[in-house]
Amino acid sequence: MLNSALLADLITELPQGIRLQRLVEAIRTEFHCGAVALLRLDGEDLRTEAIVGLVHETLGRRFVIGQHPRLAAILADRKPVCFDHDSGLPDPYDGLLESCVGEPLPVHDCMGVSLYVDGRLWGALTLDALEPGTFSAPAQESLARYTLLVEAAIRVTRLEQEHRNLAILRQDVRASEASLPDNDEILGRSPVIAKILTELDVVADSDLPVLLTGETGVGKELFARRVHFRSPRAKAPLVHVNCAALPESLAESELFGHIKGAFSGATMGRTGRVEAAHGGTLLLDEVGELPLTVQAKLLRTLQNGEIQRLGEDKPRKVDVRIVAATNRHLQDRVREGKFRADLYHRLSVYPIPIPPLRERGNDVLVLAGHFLELNRARLGLRSLRLSPVAEQAVLKYHWPGNIRELEHVISRAALKAISRGVDRNAILTLDAGLLDLEQVSMPMEPIKASGPVAVNPIESGPNISLRMQVENCQREAIRQALEQCHDNWAAAARALELDPSNLHKLARKLGLK
Repeated sequence: MLNSALLADLITELPQGIRLQRLVEAIRTEFHCGAVALLRLDGEDLRTEAIVGLVHETLGRRFVIGQHPRLAAILADRKPVCFDHDSGLPDPYDGLLESCVGEPLPVHDCMGVSLYVDGRLWGALTLDALEPGTFSAPAQESLARYTLLVEAAIRVTRLEQEHRNLAILRQDVRASEASLPDNDEILGRSPVIAKILTELDVVADSDLPVLLTGETGVGKELFARRVHFRSPRAKAPLVHVNCAALPESLAESELFGHIKGAFSGATMGRTGRVEAAHGGTLLLDEVGELPLTVQAKLLRTLQNGEIQRLGEDKPRKVDVRIVAATNRHLQDRVREGKFRADLYHRLSVYPIPIPPLRERGNDVLVLAGHFLELNRARLGLRSLRLSPVAEQAVLKYHWPGNIRELEHVISRAALKAISRGVDRNAILTLDAGLLDLEQVSMPMEPIKASGPVAVNPIESGPNISLRMQVENCQREAIRQALEQCHDNWAAAARALELDPSNLHKLARKLGLK
């Protein structure tokens, strides 16, 4: 019985993910339904905490309440709300049920209930059934009774999590989490990401310099922002400096400022980026590209908490926490004489390597789900998802451009599908061919749309368009140049006989940045 299963879990210490997963699985068994989802309220969105019977990518989706009338109706009522099979309101899980992947949903019922914890709206529990009439009046009454147990399970899980947090975070740091920008969410449930997030939360409470390393596109800036916003400096400035974009002649002025008349054209004094971050955090992105002359001054800041504006004799005191990020091997730069050894040791007090996307397992599907939902809303589609073959292609692909490449691939595939004239009110499934992933040999599928508009299958084999062949050659040329130049974009641009800014633009277009 569900009652005994939930009660047993309430008195047993379990990891958060396991407790909530067992909860939704028990509910699906009890109500004989196809899918169950536990959704947590986050501002104007609902985020999936646990699912069963839905494709894995659903974990990465954020459902904007204003775009989903069924979810809005569930949240607005304290009692269970049921939607019959002939309801005219769109279902947020169209095309996402495991048993009907990529196909029109069969006639089904939907039921949901809002959840309250400590008197405040926490989220919702939704149930979907493939058979009409599954959620009868007695079923709705049963769900009302079980709601209290579900809310108790959520409350216990939250209390356990808060207890764990107390061991590593101060109360005021947790309070500042509410101010985290929405676009700073780090998606992923793999063990390697969970470990890194725990490390970041621990080190955030200190003032130690942090060095984030990893390939281009892994999201190092997001991890750096997490360090800042979970630190006692969260309400102070976070100043981002792209060191690779600083012209060598102006780098010192940009970082440390200058006084009027310090050089030709300095008609007025200027505050540098380091001083602008006083009391907060300075993020030095691509720190390995800093000129040696500037590295010496940065070392002084780390050692003594001082800066000196260009042209000024008197040093100024600053209170800045440094977080540096790089896709370069700084030890190699040190051996080559291009990076100061003393600065490297100062910056790498707490090094944290960010794993590439290919080492994060099913996180790639969670992230794909996030980008699919963003594009679904942006393009005004009823439903947007990946076909089973496309999911396998995403899992097997090497992702040299990491998360940034995944975002571009999903967005490009969605636009390609729209350009082929699909019905925006249909369940649109992206096939592997639309993703245009190299290094993966997968069978091709036609675009599937559960509506009146038929879409021609995508051409495969030797019939790849000239534009696609050119883009593939461009990607390979850029990758080879970067590999030969040890990921030095400026050197790669010279090798390819391109302007550096044009190379960056082309790389972004091709999904490499």
